[in-house]
Amino acid sequence: MRRALTSVGTGDRHGDEDPRGGGGPDDGDASRLWHITLSVSGKPAPLSEVRRGLEQLAHDHPFLLTSRYADDHAEIRYWEEARDLHDAAAVALRLWGEHRSSAQLPPWEIVGLEVIDRATYHQRVAEGYGPPPAHPVGVHPY
Repeated sequence: MRRALTSVGTGDRHGDEDPRGGGGPDDGDASRLWHITLSVSGKPAPLSEVRRGLEQLAHDHPFLLTSRYADDHAEIRYWEEARDLHDAAAVALRLWGEHRSSAQLPPWEIVGLEVIDRATYHQRVAEGYGPPPAHPVGVHPY
């Protein structure tokens, strides 16, 4: 499934691309994959509602890898296709607000955002100081 982003040209890459290959800085204007970690928090909400909302977000946003949640905060990790870091961050910063109504997410605010390219993500994992690969994929409590 190919997904067009509002702030990003379609480039020559496909949304179903393996996040482990290609997409280096020498690819010109082609889109690349960026690993996003979005952190949100706010007033406590029932855990069942938080889980249901995050599951709906995962359904609405097919590139969502994993999310962890508690009653007052959540972390969402996924790959985003974008031309550069600025576009990836802009799309990530809109994710929670744009899906708040449709997924019935809590009225939390974004409190953290990390956007890194594939090479940096895989280098961190290989060196043992980055986030471990998102296993198991899905929505999980902390």
